[in-house]
Amino acid sequence: MSTRFTRALLRAPGENFAAGITTSAEGPPVLARALEQHRRYAAALESCGLRTTLLPADPRYPDGTFVEDTAIVTARGALITRPGAAARAGETEVIAAALSQHYPRLARIEPPGTLDGGDVCETDSGVLVGVTARTNEAGARQLAAWLADFGVRTTLVDIRAVPGLLHLKTGICYLGEGRLAVQATLPRLPALADYEIVEVGADEAYAANCIRVNERVLVAAGYPRFADALARLGYDLLPLEMSEFRKMDGGLSCLSLRF
Repeated sequence: MSTRFTRALLRAPGENFAAGITTSAEGPPVLARALEQHRRYAAALESCGLRTTLLPADPRYPDGTFVEDTAIVTARGALITRPGAAARAGETEVIAAALSQHYPRLARIEPPGTLDGGDVCETDSGVLVGVTARTNEAGARQLAAWLADFGVRTTLVDIRAVPGLLHLKTGICYLGEGRLAVQATLPRLPALADYEIVEVGADEAYAANCIRVNERVLVAAGYPRFADALARLGYDLLPLEMSEFRKMDGGLSCLSLRF
């Protein structure tokens, strides 16, 4: 995988983490457990060679720990999103302030566009952008125009008709080497045709939200068949407990901005 990460931006879950937006029926998260899982997640990124910056929780934004949705960060520049859930709109300002220390100019998604970072999947050949309940076509096209200035090809992937997918990266992850991890329930869309597919069984669907970080792949613990499939392909896996974030519709990619 061509992108090598050296930094990551994270935000701790707050006291009212359980008040965030979720469709899960697993019950409320246990804050102490969530904080411990978040600490281990940060330590895992550091073990992959990243310097982490931890922003404090903000009680106004119970979903604020899911920083991925607030910005798109690339080697060429950074863009502040416009989250599709109105309750999350204010999360972007502290992220913009933190990123401005590394990027002198920040682009922004403008109305009527909406864009969540969880809908943006960077690969070695371009960027896949999900059109979903959170990211509309106007926001996706603004992102595509911004990326085009850097010579990056963007493909829009409309998954609004696919049940159970909050974001594109709920169902797919780019593993490097031309491979995508893809939930078995996700239709084999034309946009995915150029990639080798590593299928994630329906009973392990949550595991599709994994992340490649330099030489390792962070995976949610407890999904042995998917882990075995990746291990057979030669990936160096780092499993992490994610139970409390799963209860809030969050996954591994959601918890950091890596650049």
